[in-house]
Amino acid sequence: MTEENKQPQAPASAEAPAEAPKVTVNDLVNVYNIIDLASKRGAFQAAELASVGAIANKVKAFVDHVQAQQQAAAEAAGDKPAETSGDAPAKGQAS
Repeated sequence: MTEENKQPQAPASAEAPAEAPKVTVNDLVNVYNIIDLASKRGAFQAAELASVGAIANKVKAFVDHVQAQQQAAAEAAGDKPAETSGDAPAKGQAS
């Protein structure tokens, strides 16, 4: 390997980022939508469907729970109910 092909390496003492990356409820809605779309397009083999479906259901249940808490908190504070983005999966919709 020649000198010009070598990649520069970051120093071992490089500082860590100040904040950890954040995952929002909308990110999880998008994850669910990606899983749903990929399954509809046949991206998963039959043996993988059970685990993919289980994860999709967990993500959906978490999103539904958080959105319900946010709506209850908004109503308790006297605000109008929080609008959902429209990206959220419909209640009872299975992957």
